[in-house]
Amino acid sequence: MHQIHALSPQPLKPLLSVLSRRRWLNKTPSLHKPPNLKRLTFRVVQLTRRRQLHQIVEEIKIAKRRYGKLNTIVMNAVLEACVHCGDIDLALKFFDDMSQPESCGVDNVTYGTLLKGLGESRRIDEAFQILEAVEKGAAVGSPKLSAPLICGLLNALIEAGDLRRANGLLARYGFLLREGGNPSVLLYNLLMKGHINAGSPEVVLTLHEEMLDLGLEPDRLTYNTLIFACVKSEKLDIAMSFYKQLKEKAQKYSYDNFHPDVFTYTMLLEGFGHAKDLPSVLKIVFEMKSCQNLFIDRTAFTAIVGALLNCGSIKGALCVFGEIVKRSGANPKLRPKPHLYVSMMRKLAARGDYIMVKNLHKRMWPDSAGTISLAVQEEADHLLMEAALNDGQVLDFCIHDLQLMGPIMVNVAIDKLTDIITKWKGISWRSRGSMVCNRYKYNKIKSKLNYLIFGCQFSIFSLAVAVRIEALLGFTKSMFSPYLLPQISPDEPIENLMMPFEEARPLQGTTVLQKVVMRFFRDPVVPIIDDWGSCVGLLHREDCTELNAPLSAMMRSPPPCVAATTSIGHVVDLILEKRYKMVVVVKHGSRAVGVFTSEQLSKLVAPVSELPGARTLCL
Repeated sequence: MHQIHALSPQPLKPLLSVLSRRRWLNKTPSLHKPPNLKRLTFRVVQLTRRRQLHQIVEEIKIAKRRYGKLNTIVMNAVLEACVHCGDIDLALKFFDDMSQPESCGVDNVTYGTLLKGLGESRRIDEAFQILEAVEKGAAVGSPKLSAPLICGLLNALIEAGDLRRANGLLARYGFLLREGGNPSVLLYNLLMKGHINAGSPEVVLTLHEEMLDLGLEPDRLTYNTLIFACVKSEKLDIAMSFYKQLKEKAQKYSYDNFHPDVFTYTMLLEGFGHAKDLPSVLKIVFEMKSCQNLFIDRTAFTAIVGALLNCGSIKGALCVFGEIVKRSGANPKLRPKPHLYVSMMRKLAARGDYIMVKNLHKRMWPDSAGTISLAVQEEADHLLMEAALNDGQVLDFCIHDLQLMGPIMVNVAIDKLTDIITKWKGISWRSRGSMVCNRYKYNKIKSKLNYLIFGCQFSIFSLAVAVRIEALLGFTKSMFSPYLLPQISPDEPIENLMMPFEEARPLQGTTVLQKVVMRFFRDPVVPIIDDWGSCVGLLHREDCTELNAPLSAMMRSPPPCVAATTSIGHVVDLILEKRYKMVVVVKHGSRAVGVFTSEQLSKLVAPVSELPGARTLCL
């Protein structure tokens, strides 16, 4: 007979030791297996699109503590995030960390991203120094001089309209972009875009002729750039001829890359909308919807609505807007952006359709895609006030008619103005809420308010919704303590008021602070120029912290710039809202011709009580 023995713990010891040994062996390889960082890379890309650079930095610190050294792919994504968010100093810091012997290292993608960032931040000298190091083989990581390295910097220069430096870059490294000894189609496409950004789109047609003379075959990007240039120069007939050529090539070669794409149609819609050519706009929309292989995305739908609004077709715009909202139920990527709501509200507010504006204002928050900026929120509130004030009014009225306005909607407008002042701590003199009366014809109010409030030289087109409400209330019940510009009109170009650039006495960026330190006791901000005389930054008094450092190391770059034709009102808004101490005025893309400072502005303003003849207006 078999004997049954009692179970004892002794036989389990070898079994437990074997099992624990197997578990340890199974875990041991994972200690040496590199971590899978794809999810981290994807997370960095997502945060980059949202411009959440601070969050990226925090998560990279956590990942380094968890995994140790990260790979080059992840760090290249972080470098791209820094460039995308405009923090080139942080990008240089990460680049230095990657270049250390114990770190992940750098490659061609790293250098291409860094060169693009330096170009976008207008630190061209540093970019050329890196290119020289790569050319001599002295750069960390031994990158190869190649077309992708050049294209990033070249595209940044072209985007900024700096054709002088772009041509200098091509003169030195253009051989990398040539095919068979001749410039490539890609190079011509970049040059075309550069001339458009520099404000000379007519040159694009000449470049197209050069391409044809060299036997180069334009691609769809070339045709789109040509159409864009023709739209910018208001040559819509030539734009349509290029559009027909593109369609003929697509039919001839049966090649999808020659079919007009969304960008082609968007540019044509912008041109015909600006020209207020409603039949052509409807024709383009019909062709878009007839293309089976064309997906009309959110940008294209927005262009359609914008073109219809410019042509005065409010009903057509509302129909397309309704189609967008309906389609966005199945495809969230079609949800309209906040600025489309604001565009609709502008036109409807001008018509006095308060109910429609109120509905759009209400639905913008839950139904729009993306972030609603403070500027958009403020303008939406102003439009609500404007719609209330315009509701049920006759456009041609005199000062006596102010007493005959519908009391209900006027009270609504006053309530909205009160809400705006409470919420936004004031109202900008050039905001939508204060600059909408250019559609009205004031008769007696022109002669009284124009002199009484703004001064004899102030344009009547600057009379505002807020002023109309002030007129209703009387200045004894004013909601404001206004400071006004009695000597200028906000619609004049800034070049009429700017200080010439030479009188601002710019300093060279290579100058050491110790040599010019007394300058900053007199001037709170000084423009900084490079060896070619281009303004590359502004140095503020509070940033002068190192006596032995060059000025370029402490300046704020790039400087805030506006075109010479920019209105005075817009420049004043920049100074007040962004708190700029100096704005650089440029011509022809990047050449500095003057400056306008906050100190100049303070000398021009005057309180309303100090204006001659100021007194209470009784209606």
